[in-house]
Amino acid sequence: MPFNLPRITKSLLIANLIGFVLQALLGNDRLIDLMLWPWGEVADDSYALAPAFMPWQLLTYAFLHGGLLHLAFNMLALVMFGAPLEYVWGERRFLLYYLVCVVGAGLCQLLVGSYALAQGGDPYPTLGASGGVFGLLLAYGMLFPNQRVMLLFPPIPMRARTLVIIYGLFELGLGVTGLQPGVAHFAHLGGMLFGWLLIRHWRGQPPFGGRRGGGPGMRIVR
Repeated sequence: MPFNLPRITKSLLIANLIGFVLQALLGNDRLIDLMLWPWGEVADDSYALAPAFMPWQLLTYAFLHGGLLHLAFNMLALVMFGAPLEYVWGERRFLLYYLVCVVGAGLCQLLVGSYALAQGGDPYPTLGASGGVFGLLLAYGMLFPNQRVMLLFPPIPMRARTLVIIYGLFELGLGVTGLQPGVAHFAHLGGMLFGWLLIRHWRGQPPFGGRRGGGPGMRIVR
């Protein structure tokens, strides 16, 4: 584990590792109430015992994962994008941003899952740090748009801004078409959306007042 990471990034990394260890030791059935469940009535009696949505799930779901690869990719992205952002923003702002993205992603997934449940779909839980991680990716692309980064599959170097656009369009396409079921694409997009809104709020940009390009009184993301 890299021990020279900034404190909040390291703490989030450790918290996710602890969550994964607890899943391995206790089993997912013991932690099922910490996953994010849709809100609404279950039409199929076979799912009548599925856990109900609880407010704390909007945070706790982000510290559980669906497998080792799920955890590994999210933690790699947390380190790659989170550490530079924490160095720029500082601990408090970085932690606030990450948690807003996690909750925002959860709210979007809650909306999608609850709508599907109302249409007769089956209840299913959401888990993983991906919503927060996609928010970090969005922020990295906004703060360091020309920084060169490497797309993993295939390994193609590109600007951070380009990577954000590619991933955003990719997630939107998969979410709308349903070509990759079992992945919370709208949670990923929700993390990006809430991150974008928070950064624009900090900068005093529309829709939070001010004008494009800012001015003498605009708040700057540091």
